[in-house]
Amino acid sequence: MILSDKKILEAIDSGAIVIEPFNRDCLGTNSYDVHLGKHLAVYEDEILDAKKHNKIKEIIIPEEGFVIHPGTLYLGVTQEYTETHNSVPFLEGKSSIGRLGIDIHATAGKGDVGFCNTWTLEISCVHPVRVYEGMPIGQLIYFLVDGDIENYYNKKKNAKYNTRTIKPVESMMWKNKF
Repeated sequence: MILSDKKILEAIDSGAIVIEPFNRDCLGTNSYDVHLGKHLAVYEDEILDAKKHNKIKEIIIPEEGFVIHPGTLYLGVTQEYTETHNSVPFLEGKSSIGRLGIDIHATAGKGDVGFCNTWTLEISCVHPVRVYEGMPIGQLIYFLVDGDIENYYNKKKNAKYNTRTIKPVESMMWKNKF
């Protein structure tokens, strides 16, 4: 079941959902709009290795915006810090972003119950597009969980993305055992 605007507000009031900063104008019928933070990052190496820590280079979006280009994966971050304690958050791009040819995630559109952080975005585009800090970039949709939860993300010992940040976080695949 997807939470309605009223149910999202109830969850915020009870602390089951946290959105910081929260702006009532960003609440849709059944979603909450999130915005692009000022930090982007790109990988330093052309060839990435899933078993190694791939370093990133930080980009600060200037006031006049930053042009993203096809063929490059940009890691972005939401301005909003979120927590979910009884629902599964899904992050989807806004239709206006899609109509500019921008994708905001490659595969990681679903958060886990207990995820407490900003969202790292996996941004790609089909042609050059100028992006700006603070522009609406996506929307969070919340699905209520049926049943008790044993393994909250923020309490997992092996959770790789628990450190609170305002910057995009590179892949931590290299921390997995394979």
